[in-house]
Amino acid sequence: MPEGPSVRKFQLLTSPFVGQVVVKVGGSTRKINVNDLNALRLQDSQVHGKNLYLAFVAAEGPLAPAAEESLLQREAATGASSPAQGGQEQVCSSWTHAQDEELQELQHSRFEAPDPAEGPGNWLRFHFGLFGSIRANEFSRANRANKKGDWKDPVPRLVLHFKSGGFLVFYNCRMHWCSSPRADPASDILSMEFHRGRALDALRAPRPICYSLLDQRYFSGLGNIIKNEILYLARIHPLTQGSLLARSALERLLDCAVRFSSDWLHSKLRGEGLHRQIYQKKQCPLGHAVMKGALGPSGGLKRLTWWCPQCQPAVLPGDGDPSPVTE
Repeated sequence: MPEGPSVRKFQLLTSPFVGQVVVKVGGSTRKINVNDLNALRLQDSQVHGKNLYLAFVAAEGPLAPAAEESLLQREAATGASSPAQGGQEQVCSSWTHAQDEELQELQHSRFEAPDPAEGPGNWLRFHFGLFGSIRANEFSRANRANKKGDWKDPVPRLVLHFKSGGFLVFYNCRMHWCSSPRADPASDILSMEFHRGRALDALRAPRPICYSLLDQRYFSGLGNIIKNEILYLARIHPLTQGSLLARSALERLLDCAVRFSSDWLHSKLRGEGLHRQIYQKKQCPLGHAVMKGALGPSGGLKRLTWWCPQCQPAVLPGDGDPSPVTE
């Protein structure tokens, strides 16, 4: 699924349309009545973790006050490349495994259960599924045949045509109306307000470190790709209990998380692919054999995890080697 850097790029694709009026709508979604968006003005666009929020108001309504210019917007204004299309890197070579992970995440997600007390609002919240994406002023085209051998273009969930003549196309996403963005910038790994102290406390918990990293309450936007890559970069075994690691090791892991996420975003803005060192690899960069297992808490979401036993030795409370986790 698109992780924080991808959704940040999606937000940059929507930003040029802020202030414009919707004149035509389309799409296959049944989560909302798309006709409700007709004649509304896109008032604001925000991203928080893995979620994108778009605010709509009546066309004659006032625009939201301009927010303080963010680092990303400054970079975009000074020449950072932002291609018209936005999509997650097609790094999932194992389609079946990727589909299984998405199904598990859907089953464990609370996204489809908005708070009834919240009531309808003017913010439309988007959560993207497997290979979910946004495209600006173009439609996605099939790059391979489906299981039946047909070359069918992906069906958009939502299409917004604006008075200016431009349009936005949303693929493979879930959406619902809400009264305001549910956001905590202190937990967003790409936010200037990211709270390192709170994140370190979460990493020190007496549970496998790979579980803690996917806790969106403390690491919003951090997904399975980032998890695998930063654990390798920090040379930490995914099943090591956070409480057994030295503070310096946790600090190094947190540095890797922030730096890798930021670097991935900037690569996206330059139109470059992701350079993976461990995710879906059979060997690490040093030539060691890589292990793979589906790791997750009992009764919870299991995510495919890759690690190098030699580069990422386990830290245990006693002597001995960790029990291997196989496919």
